[in-house]
Amino acid sequence: MDARACAVRVLVRVISSGHSLAEALPEAVQFVEDVRQRALIQELAYGTLRWYYQLDAVLKQLLQKPLKQRDADIRCLLLIGLYQLMQLAMPQRVAVNETVQATVTLNKSWARGLVNAVLRNYLRRADSLEVTGDSAVEMKYAHPAWLVKWLQADWPDNWENILSANNARPPFSLRVNQCRVTREEYLDELAARSIAATPLPQVLTGLLLKKPLPVENLPGFSEGVVSVQDGAAQLAAGLLALAPGLRVLDACAAPGGKTAHILEAEPGLSGLTALDIDGHRLRRIEENLVRLSLSAHLQQGDAGEPQGWWDGQPYDRILLDVPCSATGVIRRHPDIKLLRKPGDVATLVSRQARLLKALWPLLVPGGMLLYCTCSVLRDENIGQVGRFLEMQIDAEEVPIRASWGRVCGHGRQILPGENEMDGFYFACLRKLG
Repeated sequence: MDARACAVRVLVRVISSGHSLAEALPEAVQFVEDVRQRALIQELAYGTLRWYYQLDAVLKQLLQKPLKQRDADIRCLLLIGLYQLMQLAMPQRVAVNETVQATVTLNKSWARGLVNAVLRNYLRRADSLEVTGDSAVEMKYAHPAWLVKWLQADWPDNWENILSANNARPPFSLRVNQCRVTREEYLDELAARSIAATPLPQVLTGLLLKKPLPVENLPGFSEGVVSVQDGAAQLAAGLLALAPGLRVLDACAAPGGKTAHILEAEPGLSGLTALDIDGHRLRRIEENLVRLSLSAHLQQGDAGEPQGWWDGQPYDRILLDVPCSATGVIRRHPDIKLLRKPGDVATLVSRQARLLKALWPLLVPGGMLLYCTCSVLRDENIGQVGRFLEMQIDAEEVPIRASWGRVCGHGRQILPGENEMDGFYFACLRKLG
């Protein structure tokens, strides 16, 4: 298997067909047995998407005319070639020659000369390329121009830091199952295996590995001792003020990381319902719970239409991790830069409001709903909660007092990269009795 040709197939599915990287990459590498080849394919796919807007701006300057749609694979191959030359410490001769050779694997031998000429043209002109307008913005920040402008408006003092964090490689964070082992004991286990790790101070269950490694190499992973989860996502369980006997709903629960953490944090719950509209994603929750030896009531249904699945018994706690723009986790999912469009935000804001309105009646008086997103856009976060509080007279905000993130008009916001965490927003809402 030619790693570059395989990465091209992944990129074509994302860029041309709109598939997510999380879907396209596993399908492409499932039959690649060589570990180094799999790692290279992943590096080329993630890296090219992470720097796509910069690479694309350069490529447009190097091509005499745009490639035809049927040659989307050659365009993606050229982007991969530029990524190797611009961002990877790879010998130029190797990068150019191996990229040219991939045209044969792609059954596009006619493009050998084109790929060779474009890449060598870049090496000659790298310091003299001139890009103007929105393309200059996209080249400088490796983000779509519309998102750069949006972040400038929402975070005038922090937007450049957000963009920089989005372009960085994400940390490898773990959640220790404290029903099985303490964090200190697991740190000792990692040290015994020469795996460097440090505690995440914001969460009692969090660890940060110095270097990523396959999950099968983590001691106790298959037995449910530890899970992969960002530190910001681990904050949710602690904000729910869990106690024995409470009845909990995790709405929009897939893939189940927060569901599992809630069960680990409070084994004495009277019950936990994990709800998701997608049956396939619901099976992912089940797989995670089986690995961790945990159980919950799994329910398929639309959180915005409780009449189709709710049993009529109110909940003491509701975790509402709403569908959002995911602009806080771009460093983990660089395909968001391409897949998200400016018009999507208004649609998401409307959907979030619908979910809040629909789930609020399911909460007992005195109960609490935790609203959270992995977004940094104010319309989805502060604005959404503010509008809900104005409309819902029996709702009040419970201030979050913490050392992480920053206080907003409503709730608390973490920006990408702060305290080694992803961008997340949280707001606690109590139902008045």
